Amino acid sequence: MSDPEPCRIKQEDTEELIDVMVKEESEDEEKHHVKSENETQSKTEHSIVAVKALTCTQCGKSFRRNYDLKGHMRTHTGEKPFTCTQCGKSFTQLPYLHKHMRIHPGERPHKCDQCSKLFFIFSELKEHLRVHTKEKPSCSVCGKSFTRQSSLRRHQKIHTGVKEFVCLECGKSFVTAAHLRLHQMIHTGERQYVCSHCNKRFGHLSVLKVHEMTHTGEKPYTCSQCGKSFTQLSNLHQHMMIHTGEKKHKCDQCGKTFLRPYELQKHLRVHTKERPYSCPECGKSFTRLAYLNAHQHVHTGVREHVCFECEKTFITAKDLKRHQMTHMAERPHVCSHCNKAFRDLGCLKSHVKIHSGVKPHRCDQCGKTFLRATHLKDHLRVHTKEKP
Repeated sequence: MSDPEPCRIKQEDTEELIDVMVKEESEDEEKHHVKSENETQSKTEHSIVAVKALTCTQCGKSFRRNYDLKGHMRTHTGEKPFTCTQCGKSFTQLPYLHKHMRIHPGERPHKCDQCSKLFFIFSELKEHLRVHTKEKPSCSVCGKSFTRQSSLRRHQKIHTGVKEFVCLECGKSFVTAAHLRLHQMIHTGERQYVCSHCNKRFGHLSVLKVHEMTHTGEKPYTCSQCGKSFTQLSNLHQHMMIHTGEKKHKCDQCGKTFLRPYELQKHLRVHTKERPYSCPECGKSFTRLAYLNAHQHVHTGVREHVCFECEKTFITAKDLKRHQMTHMAERPHVCSHCNKAFRDLGCLKSHVKIHSGVKPHRCDQCGKTFLRATHLKDHLRVHTKEKP
């Protein structure tokens, strides 16, 4: 039996998982100027090459410093010159060794003057101080903020579209080294973490733990304001802005307001009809990447979500959850007008419009209004002569 495909993780969850996977890389970005006591680098190696960039002959990636290129080349050669004197483990980069040294007891000379916490290297202290100052560098394009400067730099590549990390096996390119490493597991077969529920394999324990929550229903992070629970801490932080944040980003088309600039940008596609994400299989396009990802399961046919009551399988977790309510007979959303109960909030909201009399969907041909968008769509065939 072949290994299942690696999991597809939601966009908002992936950021937290990638942070776990690339923390070492991020620290390398911030600390590449640190010198080893045992290895001195010449000024020539560290100086910026102004005339032309230094290019890796293996993958074509360019660097401004000899030091950076030299460190990068070790990812291809497998050379690990930095060795821990405590346990003998070796590393390709000096910052990786510094990070590793934290597991061994030793001197932590850098002390926080706010809470007295000690750190092994100064950059860790500098990063920690943001907890006290509440400083969060933000993206100039979409306004999203980050606790780490390196996380912001990694995020900004999403907007530039630059995919500089290339898989030597198949030529596919990626925005970050972490995404490349995750992809390379398809070729190397490094997926030693197995889900006990469905036998799906993962290359990282953190990814497996998040996946298992789709089976167990565990949501360990709870909002103190409304009690809503989440599988990821980052999702809770995102949700909390509903309670604490001011909606200052306003749509000039319909007046709707949003907490974040990128939410407004997504919303504007409703008016512009822009659908930038297209399915390579059937050409169907979507306003959001998450919708495209969900749609693509239709083509793969992978039904990884299993109902433990009747063993019926489903393509998405949402479909499974909807199905499970048939076993629980749960209809928690009750109409205040007629006491009719519904399984999900969306159905209740749609139903309430019957009582309010509001018909928000208007035909621009004849002015007739409709309760639901699907009713308007059906009506438009009268004008277009299109047959269902």
